[in-house]
Amino acid sequence: MTVEAASPQIEAFLEMMAVERDASPHTLSAYARDLADAEAGVGSGGLIAAEEMAVEAWFSGLAARGLSAATAARRRSAVRQFYRFALGEGWRGDDPSHRLDAPKQGRSLPKVLTRAEIESLFAAVAARDTAGAVRMLALVELAYASGLRVSELLALKMEAVRRDPAWLVVRGKGGKERLAPLNDAARTATKAWLAVREAQRKPLPSGALPPDSPWLFPSSGATGHLTPRRFAQILDQAAVEAGIDPARVSPHVLRHAFATHLLEGGADLRVVQTLLGHADIATTQIYTHVATDRLTQVVTQHHPLAKDE
Repeated sequence: MTVEAASPQIEAFLEMMAVERDASPHTLSAYARDLADAEAGVGSGGLIAAEEMAVEAWFSGLAARGLSAATAARRRSAVRQFYRFALGEGWRGDDPSHRLDAPKQGRSLPKVLTRAEIESLFAAVAARDTAGAVRMLALVELAYASGLRVSELLALKMEAVRRDPAWLVVRGKGGKERLAPLNDAARTATKAWLAVREAQRKPLPSGALPPDSPWLFPSSGATGHLTPRRFAQILDQAAVEAGIDPARVSPHVLRHAFATHLLEGGADLRVVQTLLGHADIATTQIYTHVATDRLTQVVTQHHPLAKDE
């Protein structure tokens, strides 16, 4: 369901989310899809006229359709928020979603590469003497050094790195700005990419250089910059060359490695939360479990009193 095809009430809800809560286009699209599913699932009249039993039957049917607990939880949240909005607007005098229980979800620990695997990955990329390899090394070094989300990384503009900064100013979720650190390796890799990037600009027949793209990692695609899918594809190839299972490597795994390795090194959880741009520290705390599991494994393997006789 597009916003244009939605009911007037859902349109108003999405407009409120965009204006009052500064929801991103991606978030709005997800809300629209989830509410469209519910709208179709509760029968004639849609959400605004649905009875409690119809809403509960729709929600119970999500699991039978094979949807994951995470997807069901997201759809429940969308519907609950819509009905709270409807109550506030006076469109309904009750909330038919109030008895929807959140589906139980097992905690999924993020995939993380070891420091040795990160070094192997970077070495495999650096071993290739091509312009694409220089770009790739800049991408992975920036991702690991800064903890940027892949969307934030690929949306970097030239002005962000032109003066070789030690920190990047990043606009993350909800339009909030934060500082993301760059180490020497990331800055060196970025400068190397800038030199290659400039050399790739071929003069026009007039002899003048064409207008430069504003993006740090430009592309001929619709967005004007490298896409997450393409980044993932070339990262898979680098993983194969490094002897790492590509299923364990993704652009987001580099962000996970940034956080986990900081905590393993003794960084404060609040500092890591700030660097990652997490609004809730509970989101960051999952990395403490990864780091603790890793440290426990190291102790078990290497402490003399922990070994079996």
